[in-house]
Amino acid sequence: MLSPTPATTYTTIPISGTDVIFRSFQNLSSFLSLHRPWSEFISGADSFDRPASLTLTATRLGVNSKYFGVNYGIIITICAAVSLIGDPTTLLVFASVFTLWLVLYFFREDPMVVWGHHVHDHLVTAALVLVTGVSIWIRGFVTSLLIGIAVGILLSVVHGVFRNPQGIYLDEQDAASDGLISPPSASPRDYKLNFSN
Repeated sequence: MLSPTPATTYTTIPISGTDVIFRSFQNLSSFLSLHRPWSEFISGADSFDRPASLTLTATRLGVNSKYFGVNYGIIITICAAVSLIGDPTTLLVFASVFTLWLVLYFFREDPMVVWGHHVHDHLVTAALVLVTGVSIWIRGFVTSLLIGIAVGILLSVVHGVFRNPQGIYLDEQDAASDGLISPPSASPRDYKLNFSN
């Protein structure tokens, strides 16, 4: 009788905290490089018109938010930062807390190791929430920040509704259905026949 084989376990190779942060910054940089060119974002008055129906409005908002999502995120962040520009210390605190969230939560792939000990994700999240709460409580910038974020969201929604998504293709299927690219005319079987001759 065969004995059951032990389950295979995989372990991650621990890397230092500075490497985790460095790789998070690389991921953040890669994400920001996905933004669409600003010339395409504003691309002339002929790309903007009023949607004819509520259904078309929702469709435009969905397509544009997928296509220009990174651009919208940048706009919202800039509006939030501008709302705090009257108080440079608050702006610096906001930028630091925002960077901590991006690096240690959103764009971190590797486990966090501090002084040779693995730090659980729940502890990292709790620490970030605590730092954010203390920063807001000490600086009291929540009203200004919410106004800035609301303005950024409003600008993004207005752009998403009035930007005509004609010519925007989210994937190859969209492009093929509009005739931008054509599907291959020959089937793989035809290619096999051609190569065999």
